[in-house]
Amino acid sequence: MAAASLDQSWSFRFSLLMASILAISCKSSAAFQPSVWQLAHATFYGDETASETMGGACGYGNLFATGYGTETVALSSTLFNNGYACGTCYQIKCFQSQWCYGSVPYITVTATNLCPPNWSQDSNAGGWCNPPRTHFDMSKPAFMKVADWKAGIIPVMYRRVPCQRAGGLQFSFQGNGYWLLVYVMNVGGAGDIAQMWVKGSKTDWISMSHNWGASYQAFAALGGQSLSFRLISYSTRETIIAWDVAPANWNVGLTYKANVNFH
Repeated sequence: MAAASLDQSWSFRFSLLMASILAISCKSSAAFQPSVWQLAHATFYGDETASETMGGACGYGNLFATGYGTETVALSSTLFNNGYACGTCYQIKCFQSQWCYGSVPYITVTATNLCPPNWSQDSNAGGWCNPPRTHFDMSKPAFMKVADWKAGIIPVMYRRVPCQRAGGLQFSFQGNGYWLLVYVMNVGGAGDIAQMWVKGSKTDWISMSHNWGASYQAFAALGGQSLSFRLISYSTRETIIAWDVAPANWNVGLTYKANVNFH
C-alpha cells in the first residue's frame, strides 16, 4: 500500500509539473493580438497597376510573385523602425471624411516599403511622412478600397493585426558561398523578425546581422551544406526553427520555403 501511495503521489506531482510546463510553453508562443485603434492619416502612391510599389525598402521584389499583391503600404519612418516593421500588418479605415467609402469597413495591408521624410515641405502640408508623424502611404488600389482617390489624403483609424499567411516562411537567397544574404518573406503572426541565425549541416548556429529591410546576412563559408534557420519575432519574442530549408546544392537567386510560421 505504501508503494502504491508513493506511486500515486509521484504520478500526481508529475501531472502538475507537466501542466506547468505546458502552460509556460503556451504563454511563450501566445498568438499576436491586435492593438487598439489609433488615429493617423493616409495617402497613396503609384497608379492603379501598383507597379511603383514593386521592390521597395523591405526588399520583397515583385509583390505579386511573393504573394503580397496590391494590398500593401509604405510606412513613415516612425513606424518603419529601420526595417524591423517590414512584413507587419495593419487594418486601416477611412475616418470622418466626405471621401470615405461606407461600404468597406477597413482594409488589411502589409508593410512592404518606407515613406521617407520630405523636409523641404511642412509636415502638415506635403511632408506627411516627416517624423514624428504616423502616416501610411498606401498603394493606389488599396487606398481606393476605402476612399475616393481624389481626396489625396484622408484621416484614418488604424490598428496592428496578426498577419494571416499560408504556405510557411520563404527565404530568398542572395550573395555567394562566403556571404549569404537572406530575405525573409511570408511571415505570419506579428509579421516581423528581430534576430536570425543560420546553421549549416557542418556548422553550429551562426548569428546573422540585420542588413536592411527584411534581410539578414552571414559572413561564412556555407556552400555545399544544407541550411537551417532560427528566427525570433520582434514583437512577441517567439522563436521558431526551420530545419533543412535549403539543400546542400542551394544557390543564390532562388527562394526556399519552410512549412513553419509564427503564430
